[in-house]
Amino acid sequence: MKLGAVFDDIQKENTVICLDTFNSTKKRMGVVVKDKDGSVWVHWKGASEVILSQCTKYIDAEGNIIDLTTEKVEELEGIIITFANAALRTLCFAYRELTEHEAQGLRTRKPEIPDKDLICLAIVGIKDPLRPGVADAVRKCQIAGIKVRMVTGDNIMTAKAIATECGILNKEGIAIEGKKFREMEPEDQYKILPSLQVMARSSPTDKYTLVKRLLEMGNIVAVTGDGTNDAPALHEASIGLAMGIAGTEVAKESADIIILDDNFASIVKVVRWGRSIYANIQKFIQFQCTVNGVALALNFIAAVANGEAPLTAVQLLWVNLIMDTMGALALATEPPNEALMHKPPVGKREPLITNIMWRNMFGQFVYQLILLLLFQFQGMQLLGLDDDGIPTETGHSHAYREVETVIFNCFVFCQVFNEINARRMDELNVFTGLWNNKVFLYVILFTVVVQVLLVEFCGSFTSTVHLSWQRWLLCVGLGAGSVPLAAIMKCVRVPKRPVWSSWQNRDELVFREGGSVMSMMFRQGSQKVDLQRTRSVKSAKFYSDFTTNDTTASSPPDSCLQKLQKVICQLGTSPSASNDLENPGRRNNNEAWR
Repeated sequence: MKLGAVFDDIQKENTVICLDTFNSTKKRMGVVVKDKDGSVWVHWKGASEVILSQCTKYIDAEGNIIDLTTEKVEELEGIIITFANAALRTLCFAYRELTEHEAQGLRTRKPEIPDKDLICLAIVGIKDPLRPGVADAVRKCQIAGIKVRMVTGDNIMTAKAIATECGILNKEGIAIEGKKFREMEPEDQYKILPSLQVMARSSPTDKYTLVKRLLEMGNIVAVTGDGTNDAPALHEASIGLAMGIAGTEVAKESADIIILDDNFASIVKVVRWGRSIYANIQKFIQFQCTVNGVALALNFIAAVANGEAPLTAVQLLWVNLIMDTMGALALATEPPNEALMHKPPVGKREPLITNIMWRNMFGQFVYQLILLLLFQFQGMQLLGLDDDGIPTETGHSHAYREVETVIFNCFVFCQVFNEINARRMDELNVFTGLWNNKVFLYVILFTVVVQVLLVEFCGSFTSTVHLSWQRWLLCVGLGAGSVPLAAIMKCVRVPKRPVWSSWQNRDELVFREGGSVMSMMFRQGSQKVDLQRTRSVKSAKFYSDFTTNDTTASSPPDSCLQKLQKVICQLGTSPSASNDLENPGRRNNNEAWR
């Protein structure tokens, strides 16, 4: 419009003969039009270096067509680099008039639009500014242990400038073009992946290969995409995130999560909420295991020793309500906080119950069980009660029922304060943000009020008796003792290696060689790798690292293979010299070994 052109008028004066749409492989698009004078013209636009390489002439400011010399090409390439360093996406426009013979050739069913001997018309730089908050979102992801990589079709200089601007590319990072990455051997790809931060001029195949290699190295990979060509990578990734506005239906179908506002900052919210839900589940499990363990151990020990359990069925029903419904409402509704983004990611093979949870549960279990057993066996003496021997309607004396009521009351208040402890499993201050969680406060208040009503006004139903205010203070104080105990237990260091982990039982052999990570999965009946006597391999559950001091180009794979063969041959499996002709469905054993 600024050049004085009217799009509708130009469109009416020209007729489109054929069109070559843009795709990420060619990185260009072309159109052939016939003007009102009958002349046929071809117009191309696309990646600057691609279109410029197809030009032999250029048009100057006065409209003169001049041959494109080597010096002029270097000048134009310098302009492209200047634009790219300024984080501008560059496009090159070129055209030329077609001869009559070339125009006739376009009448075929699948015409090939001429793309040689073009006239360079212009090189433009397009500024695509970062959205507000993107750089901050990238920084938060990196703090959270998430490595952000940029895969784009832009010029490598443009990609590096944009990646530097938003904090993806640093001094230690590597930026590479998709073509170079594509031509690498898998072993070389494995070596550069830890430092790879930017891949420019990439194709959908490059993106898919990158995701596949990262998964083979044991990483959890999340991929964002919006186009149909991104579908394979979105499907292959551990987590696929499609754009809700610009994304195609194919991309959305292949993704696991759809970002409705197409904003990278929303990924931070996804991570924060995901970690919050995971942490809330852990809190609830810690709280529930403690309640279950103490109730089970208390009733079992008392039943074996005295022939009668201190907690009745009705009391256990109320405890179960506290543990399941109330506990879930209180702990599962804990809102996400920024501290979650300062923790490292949780591996897919790490146990749900961590060493920190085992430590917390053990401390609370021992404290509550000792406390309640003391009242169970020495309650009369500790409370200063005398057994008058006069039975009540339940068959026990009033003093005995008072002791049982104190046990029940102490047990419930221990769970109330332990519920507060569960809010912060690894922090000393368990009251941080307590007043911001209204649901948690309502649950605690409801639990305390109902407990008072059950003890004081529902004695015949719950097998309890009236307690004096001194007894109530005693029960609340003993229950509150779990808070300082939790702080003391959190000072006890625990090993980082999980005490109970699912990785110990993996049917997987992983070996590292020259910085790369390769894996072979042994599964009985597997369609991917089927070795003879698979059951022998299946029975061997181990995780082993293979290393070698030989760093020559050819020997490391052989030395690794020799070590691998030695281990598996010890299990009774060895390569066969012949094919399994009796079972055509089984793979050739030698192929599996290779």
